[in-house]
Amino acid sequence: MRHLGTFVSARAPAPTGAGGGLLPARELAVSWLLVVVIAVPAWVLTVGQARDMGVGPGTMGMALPLFLLLWVTMMAAMMLPSMAPVALTWVRGIGRRSSGWSRAGRTLEFAGGYLLVWTGFGLLAYAALAFTGDLVDDHPTAGRWIGSVAFLLAGLYQLGPLKNVCLRHCRDPMSHLVRYAGFRQPARDLRVGVHHGAYCVGCCAGLMVVLVPLGVMNVAAMAGLAVVIFVEKLWSRGPLLARVLGVAFLVLAVLAPFQDWLLPGLRESAPSMGGM
Repeated sequence: MRHLGTFVSARAPAPTGAGGGLLPARELAVSWLLVVVIAVPAWVLTVGQARDMGVGPGTMGMALPLFLLLWVTMMAAMMLPSMAPVALTWVRGIGRRSSGWSRAGRTLEFAGGYLLVWTGFGLLAYAALAFTGDLVDDHPTAGRWIGSVAFLLAGLYQLGPLKNVCLRHCRDPMSHLVRYAGFRQPARDLRVGVHHGAYCVGCCAGLMVVLVPLGVMNVAAMAGLAVVIFVEKLWSRGPLLARVLGVAFLVLAVLAPFQDWLLPGLRESAPSMGGM
């Protein structure tokens, strides 16, 4: 196993969806069908909620339970396309002892562990948004500098070593999946989902930071980030795209204090969601 890990880390990571040695084409087609069945309703709910709320700074008056509910729905919509091949590989390829409903249950358990990690990240996001929202309410001009700092942090993270390590795992997780086969019950699939979810959070954390200036319920921003996350993980030039985005975010950090149109999520308050 040590030699396998050395070999995997030494070669260029292969994308999880093509050339990564995950699922045969037929089973990938089935996995994409399942993704559509789950992700489309998540997107419909997210878009409908965003249309009612608009785009504003901070948490837009949402209480923590409502925010987490919407956050998990958003993450399901945005992350499932890039997570599904890994989950199906684990359940169908590595763990071949299950079939039918048992396999479906194991897949849902994996997804539950994955989304549990994103729920934890949502707590941090809520705290950050509440803090920045209060600053903008008290000092409206502070939004420009908050946006600049957010783009700066996102750019530096995209170009940093932690992003690279986590992106390599998400693009080529086979060595980790083989090691997970040694995990014992109970809740093995849940723990594997948590472990993979932690790498995914590490891969996408910088991209999530830009939701502060762009707006956490900005549908266009969410859709754009979903495409970026998918391409970073599955395209052969994904690591190059990550670095290009890092440079772009640094440029936006310089422009943000002078270009209000770059900061739709820091410009005006949204109506309170306290009554929902």
